[in-house]
Parts: sequence; structure tokens; C-alpha cells
Amino acid sequence: MANVIVNALGEQCPIPVVKATRALKDLKEAGIIEVHVDNEIAVSNLTKLANTWKVASSAEKKEEKHFVVTMTVEHPFPQEQIPVPHVSGGECPTCTPDRRKNTVVAIASDHMGHGNDELGKVLMKGFIYALSQLDELPQTIIFYNGGATITTEGSASIEDLKSMEAQGVEILTCGTCLDYYGLKEKLAVGSVTNMYTIVEKLNNADKIIKQ
Repeated sequence: MANVIVNALGEQCPIPVVKATRALKDLKEAGIIEVHVDNEIAVSNLTKLANTWKVASSAEKKEEKHFVVTMTVEHPFPQEQIPVPHVSGGECPTCTPDRRKNTVVAIASDHMGHGNDELGKVLMKGFIYALSQLDELPQTIIFYNGGATITTEGSASIEDLKSMEAQGVEILTCGTCLDYYGLKEKLAVGSVTNMYTIVEKLNNADKIIKQ
């Protein structure tokens, strides 16, 4: 299986998409293509490219301004099916604006709804996954009280949250809540925040989704 590294660090749209498309076109066998970029919009555009060609993909934030989009190709495509995007004199058709909008999602529990808590945890996992699949991602997701456990080690939603973080979604967890549950050292995604910032984010949001 081939393993192709595409370095698009420092490149702005549409260059990362062009490089990734050429890598797909040149692939002669099943393989993995890793595209390294330094901005969230490139991540979004590369994810859209993978979806367009029905290629499984994932995004990971390695560090500040370093993201890796991985595309897993099970079989090479016929050459005529993967045109290199034409960008001269116009925009790349695959490139889209930043997928985030000023919606804040506030999650106060590790389960969704009332009744059976185990069912609620299944529903919450599904809710976060569905959130990650939206065409327009939220600007910020805030976790507090019991919701703080969702961003820590062992949570079933870590990969979905990391995928959204890689695309620029701000993941914030209440520091007081992490301290209360003894989980501050086990935070696995996003950053720690305080109540003032939580209130500020909610106050400035165009839309708030509360769970």
C-alpha cells in the first residue's frame, strides 16, 4: 500500500486542493495520502474533495497551524475521473469558504435528554457525530458540569471533536468543572476556559444550541 505525503504548509486555497487532487490522480494502487496544511479552511476544502470522490478521510490538528488531512484510497481511480481543478482565471470549484458560523453549542451533561442515562449517552454520542457532519459547523462548543467528561480521556466522542477542532471549531471545557471531577490532567481535546469566557461566547453568539 502506497503512503504519499503532500506538503501544502504555507499554501492558500486552491493550492492544497490542487496538490491533493494530483496525488489522487497519480496514485497507481491502494494507499494513504496525507496532506499537511496550516489553516482550517484548507482542511475544510480537502475534506470536501475527499467526500466528492467518495474517499474516506480524517483530519487531525497536530499543533498550532499544523493540520493533517488523511485520505484512504482503497483502489486507484481511472485517470479520466479525477480532473485537476482548473484555477486559472477563476476559483477552484472544490474550495469553499470557512464552514464555521457564529453558532455556539453548550453541552451541560454527558447524556442527552431525561429517562435512561445509558440511552442518553448513546444519544449524546450521536448528537456530537451529527454535529460534526453539518455543512456549516458551529464556531464554538462549550462543555461544562457533567458535559466536561466528554472532552476527556475515554470519551466516545473524542475523534469527532478532534475532527471539528481541526476544521477550526473552538472546543472549550469549564476549568472549574474539570477540577471538580478530577479530570483536568485528562483533557484530550480543546482547551480549558472560565465562566467569564463562557458568558462572553454565549452573549456574542448569533445562535445558541443548548444540550
